[in-house]
Amino acid sequence: MGLEDFPRYPLMFGPSPVHPLPRLTEHLGGAQVWAKREDVNSGLAFGGNKTRKLEYLVPDALAQGADTLVSIGGVQSNHTRQVAAVAAKLGLKAVLVQEAWVDWPDSVNDRVGNILLSRIMGAEVRLDPAGFDIGFRDSWEQALADVKERGGTPYAIPAGASDHRLGGLGFANWAYEVAQQEREMGIFFDTIVVCSVTGSTQAGMIAGFAGQDRPRRVLGIDASARLEATTAQVARIARNTAELIGLGRDLRDDEITVLEGWAGDYYGIPVQSTLDAIRLSGSLEGMIIDPVYEGKSMAALVDLVASGDIPKDSNVLYAHLGGQPALNAYSALFRA
Repeated sequence: MGLEDFPRYPLMFGPSPVHPLPRLTEHLGGAQVWAKREDVNSGLAFGGNKTRKLEYLVPDALAQGADTLVSIGGVQSNHTRQVAAVAAKLGLKAVLVQEAWVDWPDSVNDRVGNILLSRIMGAEVRLDPAGFDIGFRDSWEQALADVKERGGTPYAIPAGASDHRLGGLGFANWAYEVAQQEREMGIFFDTIVVCSVTGSTQAGMIAGFAGQDRPRRVLGIDASARLEATTAQVARIARNTAELIGLGRDLRDDEITVLEGWAGDYYGIPVQSTLDAIRLSGSLEGMIIDPVYEGKSMAALVDLVASGDIPKDSNVLYAHLGGQPALNAYSALFRA
């Protein structure tokens, strides 16, 4: 069985664009840096990496007769915003558990950005005081039970659409998409830089690239500040996805790399390198990145190129996963 055997509900414009970042490349003075832009991949509420994952979950939800998508994330979750958008597109309901994953003192944190968009799109938003965890939560189980109790048919989508049997398929397809774009552009990206928290974005990439004949590094940058849990989840989802798409061999441990050093002490709290990376990307390329995911993976890319860990002759593909709406909740950091 291969990836093409899984039904896919199109939610994107098509392949997400790949483009060079020449001013950033010149500034860093090392590898050639390009970006693949999941932040502009769809017309659904600003798109993002979870929209790509949901293309494979939607047929499963519809086949089960679901009328309500039930998911979970932090208050400023990009994932829950994308679930709300997909539900609206399909004419389904959405129940979103929004937990206090980030201890962030912004007074409008629960009223702007992603959560605002989810409310506009008609989702039932449930604020919950629980802290950060990538595992299954009682609040989510309660939301599923509540939908059933009122006569609905819920479809369970875990945080990040990650710990789900089909959660890695979207980014396995991303890996196939990259290979096709490389052929069209006459380039090969030997290094991929991607942020990892709930894991299935990087995991899907690993599984998808593993079946290709040119070796490349997929460098996951931990933004969870819980490296061990994230690495274990990336590995598990990557191996499950590889089996699903018929890779035909076990993934090696050296194919699964999650690096620490840029997350800071807590998920969702930017550190100085995060803020520097956001300003660098914006001022050099007009490319807006966020404080929770992309600012941390860009900070890592900057340091890895500067240190030579990513060699000068590399072509690096930076995976922009699409978290910018969350910037609204961090406005106090950018007043000057």
